[in-house]
Amino acid sequence: MPRIGMEAHRRKALIDATVETIHARGFPDATMAEIARRAGVSGGLAHHYFGSKAGLLNATMRALLADLSRDLRAQMAKAETARERISATIAASFGPGQFQPALISAWLAFYLQARVEPETRRLLRIYHRRLVSNLAHDFALLMGREEARRAAEGTAAMIDGLWLQRVFSEGPPQPRSAVRMVEDYVERQIVAGGRDRHA
Repeated sequence: MPRIGMEAHRRKALIDATVETIHARGFPDATMAEIARRAGVSGGLAHHYFGSKAGLLNATMRALLADLSRDLRAQMAKAETARERISATIAASFGPGQFQPALISAWLAFYLQARVEPETRRLLRIYHRRLVSNLAHDFALLMGREEARRAAEGTAAMIDGLWLQRVFSEGPPQPRSAVRMVEDYVERQIVAGGRDRHA
């Protein structure tokens, strides 16, 4: 491979290896040396690119958030109404490129690390605020503003909760079941919001 683009290739290999190692061993037991070995690069290069294991975890989170954003844009491109945009957000959250065992393990590591790592906490807050804000915008076209905010926060909590719940579940992830549960919740909120609006 030409040297141009080699750094980007190595960085991606390290990020992919981070997800694999977290899934196999958990973040506390993962070492930079093992991650580098999985990526086929030296431990020194991993430290050079990311500085520390926490830095590598944050870079991994940024990469996964970028992937999620790309998947969401693809789903949104097919949506024409506020209700369809809510469904697009749910579909992207449980899409085949997202809702898989290794990524579920990585997201659990993000949440745990956010308790002690300010940058991880900042990234999670950005993700959560954006998710709730986008949902609230679309819910507000279907119900009152206060009800929309509550519905958005509840929908976001369901999405995150179903992701984290998968850590303790047996068998492969069931994205259709997860989408159905969130969609059922959304429908109940829309019906309730409509009643409140016309009360």
